[in-house]
Amino acid sequence: MIACAILVLFAAVSAINPRFLGANNLNTIISGNAYIAVAAIGMSMIIITGHIDVSVGALIGVLATISGTLAVSGYPIWFAWIAPVFIGMAVNAVIGVLVAYGRIPSIVVTLGMLSILRGGLVSVTGGAWINNLPPEYQLAQQRLFDIPAPVWFMILFTVLAALWMRHSAFGRSLYAMGGNAEAARAAGIPIERRTVQVFMIHGAFAGLATVLFATQLKIIQSTVPPNLELTIITASVIGGVSILGGTGTVIGSTLAAILFSAIGAAMIFINVSPYWLRAVIGLLILITVLVDMARRNREMRMARR
Repeated sequence: MIACAILVLFAAVSAINPRFLGANNLNTIISGNAYIAVAAIGMSMIIITGHIDVSVGALIGVLATISGTLAVSGYPIWFAWIAPVFIGMAVNAVIGVLVAYGRIPSIVVTLGMLSILRGGLVSVTGGAWINNLPPEYQLAQQRLFDIPAPVWFMILFTVLAALWMRHSAFGRSLYAMGGNAEAARAAGIPIERRTVQVFMIHGAFAGLATVLFATQLKIIQSTVPPNLELTIITASVIGGVSILGGTGTVIGSTLAAILFSAIGAAMIFINVSPYWLRAVIGLLILITVLVDMARRNREMRMARR
């Protein structure tokens, strides 16, 4: 469904402005939100298990600042790239432990972490920008076969995550947890340990997204990108992941991230204010949630018969 929406959008806008299908614009559309698509992979796993993380945007902002600081401080470039992955896993391990063993709702824990990360980042850096990044640090500006590196990473991570979620016992257990946690526990799934693990995996994807985000420009703003966590969550939900847990795919969330970028570019090409993008995405969220609720109600009625 999302793929069809993208194709229809491309056809409609190109009929108005043929330049919309130019190679440079298509590369920009697909690569511009690649980091959001990668972050949405981990978010989709979290929502599928029946949880949510509203701190991921703040985490990416903090990790980008740490990565850029390491790069300009003379540390090896590879270390500046992998540090966000392991730090993201460590931060989210704390969240996972509080949710799984502290029995605190994930929305509460991540709201608290959001405030800690956002406030800590501003307090430590004062909002200063990181300049003079080494050229070799700019991973997102590299190209292979004239296709931007973020596109390759987005495709690779999406395919691997989709196969892992579909065919591994771990991936199937996440669906079981989100569908019926008590039934999953009765089936022998270690709910608490699995919860911590999926939050750590989510943190790893946030770290990978950070690298793509931080290396796309020659400067890094030491601030939290506005509404980034909402965009990531929205990509997962509109991509078909049920906000109630138990169903969805990471492929859908990746396509939704591309759709957001395409809508934003389309508005520019047809001379519509880009500020309408949030309204359009909000409308898509409402439609998606209503459709999901209608589907679940229909399934429940059929199950009772």
